Amino acid sequence: MTGHISAGARRWAEVLQLLAEVVPTGPAGVIVDGMDAHRGVVADRLAATLRAAGRSCVRLSRDAPPADRDGWRADGAVAVADGPHRRARPPADGWTVVVWLRTAPPAAGNGADGGGDRSGGAHVVVDLHDPDWPVIRHVDAALTDRDRWYLAESRAFFAARAATWDARFGHDQAAYAAAVTESGLPIGGTVLDAGCGTGRVLPALRAAVGATGTVVGLDVTPQMLAVARTPAAAAAAGLLLADARRLPFAAAAVDAIFAAGLIMHLPDINAGLRELARVTRPGGRLVPFHPSGRAAVAARHGRALRPGEPLAEGPLRITAVRTGWRLIRHDDPPHRFLAVARRDA
Repeated sequence: MTGHISAGARRWAEVLQLLAEVVPTGPAGVIVDGMDAHRGVVADRLAATLRAAGRSCVRLSRDAPPADRDGWRADGAVAVADGPHRRARPPADGWTVVVWLRTAPPAAGNGADGGGDRSGGAHVVVDLHDPDWPVIRHVDAALTDRDRWYLAESRAFFAARAATWDARFGHDQAAYAAAVTESGLPIGGTVLDAGCGTGRVLPALRAAVGATGTVVGLDVTPQMLAVARTPAAAAAAGLLLADARRLPFAAAAVDAIFAAGLIMHLPDINAGLRELARVTRPGGRLVPFHPSGRAAVAARHGRALRPGEPLAEGPLRITAVRTGWRLIRHDDPPHRFLAVARRDA
C-alpha cells in the first residue's frame, strides 16, 4: 500500500510540474474544469506548485468579487480558478490555459461528476479515470513541444493498465486474427506489430507469414512488453522497446506493419505515417485496425462521430497519399475498423 501511495504521489507531482511549466510567463489566467470532485483540489495544488517554482500566484475563489477578477494582472501574477462558473466569466484577455479533467463517459455512471469527453476548447486534458494516477492526454502545441510530454505520459497511461488489459479486452482475439487473415500479409515476409501492447496479435501474424517469416512486436511501455513475453515466445516473435515515431529499423526493412489502435495515439499523424512508410518496402502494407468501429469507440467516449476525423475514409485517403501510402481498403462496421494501405514505390 505504501509503495502504491508513493508511486501515485510521484505521478501527481510529475503532472503538476508539467502543468506549471506550460503556463506562459507574465500574467496568465488558468482555469481547471471538468470533474466536480477534483477540480478544486487540482487548482489548489497547481497554485502551490506555481508558487514553489517562484511564480506569483493568486487562487481565485468562487466568491471573489468581480472587481478582483483582473487585479492580479498588474503584478504579472498567475490567477488559478476552477469550475464552469468561473470558466463562463473569463478575465479581460480570456483564459490563457484551460485544463480539463476527464473521467469515464456519462454512460459509465460518472455524468454527475463532469465525466465524459466534453473537453472541447481545453488547452490541456488530464485523464482522471484513476484519481490516484493522473495522465496528461493532450497539450496544445502552442504551450509546449510534444516531445516534452508525449512519451512519458503515454507510458504512464498504459503502464497502469498493462496487468489488466487482456482481462478487459482479451475477448476480441478472434477479431484480431480475422483482420490479419484479410490483410494479405506475405508468406515469408517481415511483419512489424507497431504498438503491440500485450502481444495479442503476434500468434496470428506468425501464422500469416509462416515459419520462414519474421515477426517483431514493438511498444513504448515496458509493462506492456512484460505481459507480451508469453505470446511472443509462443509465436517465436521478437520484442522491442521503442517509439513508433522513431523506429529502430533501416529504410525499407519490413514487408508489412500491423497497427492496432496506434494511429490515433500518434500526436502527429502525418509524421507518424511517414516514419512507418520509411521502414516499409515498396508495395508493402500498413494495416490500421481496431476491434470496434469508429462509431462504437466514439459512443464509448461520450461523443458524436465527426466526418472529418483522421480515420474517416476521405481524410485517411488524403493523408495516406501525402505520407507515401495508397489506401486500398477501408472497412468500418460497428464491430471493427480495418484499413489497408499499400506503400508507394
